[in-house]
Amino acid sequence: VQLVESGGGLVQAGGSLRLSCATSGFPFDDYGIGWFRQAPGKEREGVSCIRSSDGNTYYADSVKDRFTISSDNAKNTVYLQMNSLKPEDTAVYYCAATTSPCGSTWWDRGGAYWGMGTQVTVSS
Repeated sequence: VQLVESGGGLVQAGGSLRLSCATSGFPFDDYGIGWFRQAPGKEREGVSCIRSSDGNTYYADSVKDRFTISSDNAKNTVYLQMNSLKPEDTAVYYCAATTSPCGSTWWDRGGAYWGMGTQVTVSS
């Protein structure tokens, strides 16, 4: 199993980034796949998730209307388009995949697969 994140970086407030999570080794369509994040000194937070088989999605309230998750089943890749970024979005973003339905803690279920993380830094 592999989950490989890319697309993090440094951006000014109000800017945009797109994260990618390329996956392999498990049935992509049947898994809830997305991102959780962890900022220094803070607890992990589920950000967004999508399950291709039924279109089930989740967005944290803090990112609704700013972030959009999508999937490319042909490439087994999930994307997170992040617009109108704020300094409080600064965190390490981890890709995760589980068989649990998407929700605020879908990423923290038994049997979950996690990537290594990618840093997102938003300057004010």
